[in-house]
Amino acid sequence: MSSVPSVPSSPEVVVRHDWTLAEVRAIHDLPLLELVYRAQTVHRATFGDPKVQLCSLLSIKTGGCPEDCAYCPQSARYETGVKAERLMETGDVLEAAREARAAGATRFCMGAAWREVKDGPQFERVLAMVRGVRALGMEACVTLGMVSPEQARRLKEAGLSAYNHNLDTSPEFYGEIISTRDYQDRLRTLAAVREAGIGVCSGGILGMGESLDDRCELLRTLANQEAHPESVPINALVAVPGTPLENQRPVQPVEMVRAIATARILMPKAMVRLSAGRLQMSQEAQLLCMMAGANSLFFGEKLLTTGNPEYVADMALLEGAGLKPLEPKLDTARP
Repeated sequence: MSSVPSVPSSPEVVVRHDWTLAEVRAIHDLPLLELVYRAQTVHRATFGDPKVQLCSLLSIKTGGCPEDCAYCPQSARYETGVKAERLMETGDVLEAAREARAAGATRFCMGAAWREVKDGPQFERVLAMVRGVRALGMEACVTLGMVSPEQARRLKEAGLSAYNHNLDTSPEFYGEIISTRDYQDRLRTLAAVREAGIGVCSGGILGMGESLDDRCELLRTLANQEAHPESVPINALVAVPGTPLENQRPVQPVEMVRAIATARILMPKAMVRLSAGRLQMSQEAQLLCMMAGANSLFFGEKLLTTGNPEYVADMALLEGAGLKPLEPKLDTARP
């Protein structure tokens, strides 16, 4: 295994796009305190005073998805108790966005359980939602499945700040989790989003039965993109009864810390988001993830259809640690 690349202690953080799996694995496997120290050094050099972006996620179209993602309770193939619902009305979505903004969110994310975006009235409604969220002075992010270059262009015109499309895991393990699309489909969507000038939000899920090499290969794939994702959500599997992964063992907090710290070192300027799985983590574990480089939280009672810590608990966590959230932008300026 190759030697661990040095992490600069000065603000001159080196951004690379040519990592090898051996290099990434060597970083990931460092003694934990050394790994967190290196990640914190990179984080401080890049972001200065630590602040946490608060993001809110709303399921605007729940359930009934034709895909077979083994982790997802919204798949129509599994009996998980999630009922298929129609796309929400624009006014209801914007009311939820206003409430999120009042609670401190600076990014409002909207998720639809679709395999891919279809042109027509529903896509037009999503475009109206994006325009409305941006008019509230918030960043707007959507996750709608696969998109074409033309659809990405229209989302950009509507003011979309970011498009979420997770790679989930390594190319080698991907086929064990999903069979209804391939890895190249995901990479093509990311390319269409990037070409349109929209920020890329892409990360993965830990705890699906993958190896440590798979986790490192996921992070390497993200870091070796021509441009790093602006946002990298790190999720812990929420094992939902009825899904093929319902019996997976819970991800240990240290595993989350290692993945987050490695992501921070590989992608210094990205917003690394502590995402699904927080409900199963202690406050101390969440704070250690922030020490390791996580600088964004999803807050609210749900992440699409799975549980999330309550707002009051999150605010107490940040206040007790002396961490300040990024201030909401209340202007109505378009991007």
